[in-house]
Amino acid sequence: MADHLPAERQLEILTQGIDTVLPEGGLLRLLAEGRQLRVKLGIDPTAPDVTLGWAVVFRLLRRFQELGHVAVLIVGDFTAQVGDPSDRAATRRRLDRDEVGDNVSGVLDVVESLLLDDGLEVRRNSEWLAALDMHGILDLTSHFTVSQILDRDDFKKRWEANQPISLIEFMYPLLQAMDSVAVEADIEIGGSDQLFNLLVGRDLQERMGQPPQVVMTVPLLVGTDGAKKMSQSLGNYISVRDAPEEMFGKTMRIPDDLLEQWYSLAAGFTDRDAADVARRVADGELHPGEAKRALARCIVTIYWGEEAAVAAEEHFDRLFVEREAPDDVTEHRLGDDALFSLAVLLEEAGLVSSRSEARRLISQGAVRIEGEPVTDEHVDRDALVGQVVRVGKRRFVRFVE
Repeated sequence: MADHLPAERQLEILTQGIDTVLPEGGLLRLLAEGRQLRVKLGIDPTAPDVTLGWAVVFRLLRRFQELGHVAVLIVGDFTAQVGDPSDRAATRRRLDRDEVGDNVSGVLDVVESLLLDDGLEVRRNSEWLAALDMHGILDLTSHFTVSQILDRDDFKKRWEANQPISLIEFMYPLLQAMDSVAVEADIEIGGSDQLFNLLVGRDLQERMGQPPQVVMTVPLLVGTDGAKKMSQSLGNYISVRDAPEEMFGKTMRIPDDLLEQWYSLAAGFTDRDAADVARRVADGELHPGEAKRALARCIVTIYWGEEAAVAAEEHFDRLFVEREAPDDVTEHRLGDDALFSLAVLLEEAGLVSSRSEARRLISQGAVRIEGEPVTDEHVDRDALVGQVVRVGKRRFVRFVE
């Protein structure tokens, strides 16, 4: 329970990898009360998957649970239909109820698996937001001014650029703030792009006679492209549901300069230990590839267990180090011709989208038979029977009679 650890020690555990805690000293004061705190996290199911970036905040919520506090998970089935304008340069497309429902069913089981059953309260904000009548909406909007909302950085930029901002987008921070009032949150956590919304929740609680919540944000995990935050829409993400070998292989491809952030946020290392890894890589004490291997093993272990991590690394070595084919390589049956066009076979086997792509890859040396580069599109049938052909780094086919 929470009172088993001193408030100072809880604070140390809870603030690892944290971006912002407001107000200053507020979290320590709450923890010093020695009671079970209500820690709110709101999720809008606007996409059907859970990324490693999204999982960072769930890991923080779980740390609160492990210290005996209550995790209040708000499923934004109502606000997802409005669309969060955070970090947006244009109005987000609104989702309909069916789309949101499909996304909820896709992510909720995964999200709940990342948290503890004990001390978990799951609520849908349609419980209170769908019931708001015009009187309630007008009362809500009366607590805030347009100038307050325009203080928000993304709104301010769009306003100054004369870009459209819909009134429904103005409403989003207020609706999210209503969630905090409805569940009487002591603390609200979220990504750094949510800071404005979280502070609006704090303001609304105070205006409605509740103690204002403490606000905590975590940095946004940069995606595998090394350029932008991890996002399903950008395709630069790793899903917590990716198979272990996929998770391992994708982690091995991140840029070297992401190592410190990924060790801290994706693998849960302390700030000091993550910085130490980055220092050792920079000083040449640790090869970046070895640092990524250790990181990939750690991440796979978190979601799949140690045995799966070992198997995933062995799979990676077979594909990329030993240049061997995976155990479950697809087979493709050959015809009776004595001479074949490898470009045609690769297209038939589904390893390329067209014969022209196959010919281009052959000319670039990206097609190999049993590890040896192919130099001629036309190959003898006997030379193909039982052989594994590799296209690029990850596509394989074994030709059989």
